[in-house]
Amino acid sequence: MALRYQVIFGDAQHMPELSDESVHLVITSPPYFNAPFDYPDLFPSYKAYLQMMEKVAQELFRVLAPGRVACIVCDDVLVDGKRYPIVADLTRLFLDVGFRYRDRLVWLKPEGYIRISRRSGVVLQQPYPLYFYPDNVQESVLIFQKGRFDYRSVPKEVKEASRLDLREFQEKKWYLNVWSITNVLPLPQRLEEGVAAFPEELVRRLLLLFSHVEEVVLDPFLGSGTTMKVARQWRRSCIGYEIDLELMPIIRAKTGMETASLLDDAQWEILVRDDARHLRTWLSDRIKQRRSAARNAERKTGKS
Repeated sequence: MALRYQVIFGDAQHMPELSDESVHLVITSPPYFNAPFDYPDLFPSYKAYLQMMEKVAQELFRVLAPGRVACIVCDDVLVDGKRYPIVADLTRLFLDVGFRYRDRLVWLKPEGYIRISRRSGVVLQQPYPLYFYPDNVQESVLIFQKGRFDYRSVPKEVKEASRLDLREFQEKKWYLNVWSITNVLPLPQRLEEGVAAFPEELVRRLLLLFSHVEEVVLDPFLGSGTTMKVARQWRRSCIGYEIDLELMPIIRAKTGMETASLLDDAQWEILVRDDARHLRTWLSDRIKQRRSAARNAERKTGKS
């Protein structure tokens, strides 16, 4: 069976390219609502963000096969001093469209990889009660399931071909609900420069734990293409939706599409819909403006 990799540039609120119950696993990290250093001012309001996510969740429920799982990497977001409860709101939203709440994992990052300013520094300036704000070094992996899985539905040979490495499972403590994994920083000269990508190791664990070989994995917010890259490495087909056309070169390079051998029996396809947009340049300009404003504010504070 030939593996298939399809990138659809368009809005994941509508997935007419996918048939009902045709996907075996969802792994994705939605855009964090107007996150200052990733998606500033992308959504007109928090209500609009949740409405978008509701439509995506409805489509995910439609295309997922019975008993299969959707893994949503997300976290609460602090925007202009206000914290938005994304984890709680997405949990309720996915439950409302019909999913079961199966589990929640905590992705723990190294302390030295904090991307934003250290909020805990307020206490150093004001060592008194009620000045405490913690530095965030974790994200949530919400795991939702479409009903119950029939374990007898998987042929024995497929099950054996998908057997887990129990030694790695034990040594790296996959069995815990807290996973310590280094995050990807969008640094200059990296392929993911300016892109909020999640680590391949996080995707790999979820993919191996919740899918079988030659099954179909979907990422409705493909970003730089991490999910597709890992799916290819581990003999899964993958479909990815991405609204930003400017990410096409990064996705092609990261997934290996450019270097795929003619002898490779995998099928590759790129589809560009009318609702695709050009966002990366606009977002980069907004981020630069915010950083410049932040530096100016620090200078004024320092002079006063």
